[in-house]
Amino acid sequence: MRIHSFLQWLHDTGIATSIREGDTLFPWIESVHVLAITFVVGSIASVDLRLLGLASRDRRFSRLNAEIVPLTWVAFGVAVISGSLLFSAKAAQYAANTAFDLKMVLLLLAGVNMAIFQLATFRGVAAWDEAARTPLRAKLAGGISLCIWIAVVACGRMIGFTMSDMPG
Repeated sequence: MRIHSFLQWLHDTGIATSIREGDTLFPWIESVHVLAITFVVGSIASVDLRLLGLASRDRRFSRLNAEIVPLTWVAFGVAVISGSLLFSAKAAQYAANTAFDLKMVLLLLAGVNMAIFQLATFRGVAAWDEAARTPLRAKLAGGISLCIWIAVVACGRMIGFTMSDMPG
């Protein structure tokens, strides 16, 4: 019951009402969200493809990672803020949407995969940093990450198609 109360409170806030009832705010925020997610997924894909040995094989992984990941975090922050604003507009409906729930679980799994990579595999990067072939555990991290992020995008698209059937 507490979660329902929170979702209703969020739905009733002034910003959520403006987003939901205005003609232009939702599409503008959604556009920013899509652009941010595009940057997040594209930049992560660059790193993942290097881990898989399919791209940028002539570059040190640590350098590629250092150049891309800080920008990825900025884009991820923009995606979280814009996504939270979109969520607030119809919080209860999003929370009851299976595609949305799956997207949130996948984002959590992406974070777990990244944490495991950072805590285990990346610590030994000096041994394979310049090699075109990365170790199996690095390839697994990159492959899993790529699959998760593709699924996140697919679920995000599914949300748009399934929300219109929901009341509110």
